[in-house]
Amino acid sequence: MKADLGRLDIDSVEAGYREGRFSPVALLTEMVDRSDADDAAGIWIHRVPKDEVVKAIEAQAARRAAGVDLPLFGLGFAVKDNLDVAGMPTTAACPAFRYLAQRSTTVVERLRDAGAIVLGKTNLDQFATGLVGTRSPYGVPHNPFDPRFIPGGSSSGSAVAVARGMATFALGTDTAGSGRVPAAFNGLVGLKPSLGILGTTGVVPACRSLDCVSVFAHTCADAWRIFEIARHFDASDPYARRWDDLATPGPLPATFRFGVPEASQLEFFGDGHTEHAFAEAVGALRALGGQPTRVDFSAFRQVAQLLYDGPWVAERLEASGALLAANPAAFDPCVREILLRARGVTADAVFRGQARLAALARATAEIWQGIDVLVTPTTPTIYTVAQVASDPIALNTRLGYYTNYVNLLDLCALAVPAGFRPDGLPVGITLVAPRGHDQRLLDLGARFHGETAGQPAPGAGSPPLPDADQGACLAVVGAHLAGEPLNHQLTGLHARLVKRTRTAPRYRLFALPNTTPAKPGLVRSANGGGFAVTVEVWWLSFAALGRFVAAVPAPLCIGSIELEDGSRVQGFLCEEHALRGAPDISRFGGWQAFLKTKEDRG
Repeated sequence: MKADLGRLDIDSVEAGYREGRFSPVALLTEMVDRSDADDAAGIWIHRVPKDEVVKAIEAQAARRAAGVDLPLFGLGFAVKDNLDVAGMPTTAACPAFRYLAQRSTTVVERLRDAGAIVLGKTNLDQFATGLVGTRSPYGVPHNPFDPRFIPGGSSSGSAVAVARGMATFALGTDTAGSGRVPAAFNGLVGLKPSLGILGTTGVVPACRSLDCVSVFAHTCADAWRIFEIARHFDASDPYARRWDDLATPGPLPATFRFGVPEASQLEFFGDGHTEHAFAEAVGALRALGGQPTRVDFSAFRQVAQLLYDGPWVAERLEASGALLAANPAAFDPCVREILLRARGVTADAVFRGQARLAALARATAEIWQGIDVLVTPTTPTIYTVAQVASDPIALNTRLGYYTNYVNLLDLCALAVPAGFRPDGLPVGITLVAPRGHDQRLLDLGARFHGETAGQPAPGAGSPPLPDADQGACLAVVGAHLAGEPLNHQLTGLHARLVKRTRTAPRYRLFALPNTTPAKPGLVRSANGGGFAVTVEVWWLSFAALGRFVAAVPAPLCIGSIELEDGSRVQGFLCEEHALRGAPDISRFGGWQAFLKTKEDRG
């Protein structure tokens, strides 16, 4: 049975299992096949062979048949390669550091016990030192929206694996933003839980006192489900804390207070797309019942600067210091520079740093008296791989502008997608709250994500079509739209979303019968009238477009489509003979609007 890699959130996967549309073996082996096809994309460091994946599924199925409750049965996940998985190598993206793990990280054990299947170990910025995703000898994981741009780090491979349909969810780590920045750049939810709730035994330390296992998922509901199962008091972790001692359960009130940095303290480094998207996100939160308040962000920024400019950088030598002394050539040059600087930290500097942090923490504590949640961009901007290569330290530092302070202040945080920029890249916001407020963040994040998912951020007019001499645009109208079951066929070819628009009012849309997944058929009206139908315009390289078009099944075909601005692009049309007896759904204005009416009717 060939599984359709469509929506891979947990609810959709489990619905597929219940309805018999695919089995765990079919779905997970297809994920392995997808990873095989993208083996040069820099995503994985170690992958589980297909036959071993099948054996693992069979073993979990036997446990289930014996009556064991397996709430994550049949779900495949990826693990950042600074977390141990028993029987697999751990490298922290440094081949000279490699060792074979004898037991799994506490969180991995918990998820496996619940029925989940490890599919492999993912690439990262070496020793989890970086926010760019380019500091690895195993390559740069390809950003699924545009491989010219960085994937974000340090948990780069974990985020890309989920975004590209190679896993249902993934584990990363987050000390300075490594579980939030890649989430933003890959259109995912990234949960950085309260410190000490997810055990770190078996995690290669970056800064042990600040390290946190993070979760990448498609939805906030998925992230909460993984968090609930994974959390456990890890008695072997000296920094472990009990959830019941910290938790503030339940959602925020219908009317909630959210803080936004003063306008003069919001930094985008000249990126108007991200600035505009953040303003739209603030408006969406207001529409959800939020009452915005401007807050002084300066103390948070000063805390952020302590992470690398203060003594905590010396804690990064715990795992790598001996290797650095014996074999400095084994390190990525940027990572080596940071660690060599850490060797100069003195004992008195540590105490001065602690005193400074205590004073800043007291200053920020007053801010929480007036707000329930702090809202910021996840990052000020995004850079290309080439830009980072030309200025690796400074640009990496910029990406931590809104992330570096969180763990030093013992806060929890959630990165949430906020739609798309006009250039087709995803953009995200981060919700921050005091420790123990994880569930409140996930509830608000789910409400926000439900309002914004799949919608490109509005821009000032339509952006120019990119790289016209290297590729072309394709209009999609149904199952290939963002969030729909076949969208992965575009993102898997590195297609870029250009804009969401409508056709000229000369088309009709039909719901084709007996198609899996369900698909519409678009035809130009023979009588000159018709409707404007919602479409998405995606850009593909010529090679990718050729591969895509060659796989289009009848009765669908590719032809010229007129857009509402009078321009023409190639796009999906349908042979008229297939429309006999098909319902005309043109009045709904688009495929997703039609699907929503079906859902509303139950």
